[in-house]
Amino acid sequence: MNPSIINTMTRLKTELKPADADNVFKMYCCGPTVYGPAHIGNFRTFLIQDVLRRTLEAAGVKVKHVRNITDVDDKTIRESRKLGVSLKDFTRRWEDKFHADCAALNMLAPTVEPRATEHIKEQLELVAKLVENGHAYVSDDGSVYFKISTFPDYGKLSGLDPESLRTQNVNSAGDANVADEYERDSVSDFALWKGRKPEDGDNFWKSPWGEGRPGWHIECSAMSKKYLGDTFDLHGGGVDLCFPHHENEIAQSRCASGAKESVRTWFHSAHLMVEGAKMSKSLGNLYTLDDLEKRGYTPMQVRYALISGHYRQQLNFTFKGLDDAKSALAKMLKSLKACLASLGISEGDFKGFVRPGAKFEGTAFEPAWRALCDDLNVPKAEGEIFTAFASKSVRTLEDIKAFGSLMYALGIDLFAARANGAEDASGSVEAPAEIVELAKARWEAKKAKDFSKADSLRAEILAKGWTVLDKKDGFDLKRS
Repeated sequence: MNPSIINTMTRLKTELKPADADNVFKMYCCGPTVYGPAHIGNFRTFLIQDVLRRTLEAAGVKVKHVRNITDVDDKTIRESRKLGVSLKDFTRRWEDKFHADCAALNMLAPTVEPRATEHIKEQLELVAKLVENGHAYVSDDGSVYFKISTFPDYGKLSGLDPESLRTQNVNSAGDANVADEYERDSVSDFALWKGRKPEDGDNFWKSPWGEGRPGWHIECSAMSKKYLGDTFDLHGGGVDLCFPHHENEIAQSRCASGAKESVRTWFHSAHLMVEGAKMSKSLGNLYTLDDLEKRGYTPMQVRYALISGHYRQQLNFTFKGLDDAKSALAKMLKSLKACLASLGISEGDFKGFVRPGAKFEGTAFEPAWRALCDDLNVPKAEGEIFTAFASKSVRTLEDIKAFGSLMYALGIDLFAARANGAEDASGSVEAPAEIVELAKARWEAKKAKDFSKADSLRAEILAKGWTVLDKKDGFDLKRS
C-alpha cells in the first residue's frame, strides 16, 4: 500500500508513487534560511516532511530527498554584516545548529542538501533562459524580473486570480512577505536577479546584466532542476510558501523548461499556533528546541507533540500538549516492554526491527498503518497503536516487526525517550543544570534570610517552567 496525500494543486487525494522508470520517488522540500536558530514552527513543517519520507520508505519506496539551504538573502546579508563576519562563516554557524537540532529530533538527513551560494551558475543559466524566451526583462539597475503576464497559469496552485494581483507583499498565510522588492514594470512581477546595492557589501556575483545576487525564488527552481529534473514527484513546504514562493517557482520552472508541469504533487502543511496565538517575538512564544529543553522536555517529546496533529490542520502547541506527549511515550513504551517480555524478545532485538520493510497486512498494527497511508493521518495512526496494545492483540513476532516499522515511519525512538525521562512513573524529570543552579542560589538566599532575593529567584525559576518545593533540609524541583 502506497501512502496518499491531498495534492494542493488539484485538491484531490493522490497516491504517491515514482513516475520515472528508475522507480525512485523524487521529492524537493524548501529548507531553512540560516540566519538564526530554527523555531518549532519551522520544525513542524520539516518533521511532517520527515514522516512523509519515512512512510514512503516503510512502504518500500526508494526516495531521493532534496532539501536546500538558503544561505544568501536580505536577512543573511544584513545579519552577517551587522556582526562584521563573512556571509559564509555566519550562515555555516546557523546551518550547523540546524543540523544538530535535526539530529536531536531524529530527522533523516536529506539525500542531497544543496546551498544556494554554491549554485549561482545554475541560477544564472535559468535566468538567462527566461530572458531569452521573453518571460523576463532587465531593469535599468541590472535587476531581472519575471513577467507574470506571460504565464497564464499563474495563481492556480494557491487559487489566486492573477488579474487581481496588485502586490506580492502578503503571502498565502496572510503574513507580510519580506522578499526583496525593487523597481519593476508590474508590482506583481518578481525578482530573478537583483542588481548590486550598497547594503549588499561584498556579497555579489558577476552576471550578464552586471554584478548582483540571485532572487530568493530562483534558487529552488535551479537546484530542483539540477538534482531532480524538469518534472519531479513531490514538492513540500509550509502553507505560507504556497504564494508567492511556490507560484513563482512553478512559473519560472515551466517557462524555462517548457514542461506542462514541474511538480506532480504539491504538499503543504498548516501553520503552528502556540497557546492559541500566532508565534511572534513580541509575544515571547517563538520557541526553539533549546528553549524547550531548558524547560525539561526531551527532543523526542517535542517530536511527538509536533507530528501528532494532522498536517492539513493548524496545530495548537501547548505545554500541556508536551506533557501529554511525554505521557503517551511512557505508556507506549510500557506496553511495548510488556509485549516484548511475553514474547521473549529483547530490547536490542526490537531496535533491529525499527526499519522499513515489515509486513502490515494481518497484523495488530494494520489499522495504524492504513491510517498513516491515508493522507498521512498521524493522530489516527497513534490512536490505533494504543487500541492494538489495549486490546491485547499484539501476540506475534510479526506484530512486533510491524510496530517497529511504524516507529520508523513516525521517527519515534521509544528507548531514547525513556533514557531522557519519558518513562518516569512519578512524572518527574531531572531539571536542567541552569534551573538547579538558580534553585541552589535561592536556597542560599533563603538561609541567609534574604527573602527578597529568594522570592525573585523563585519567580525566575517559575518563569522558566519549574516550581521549587521546599523541604526541611533542602528542596525539590518539579516542572510547572
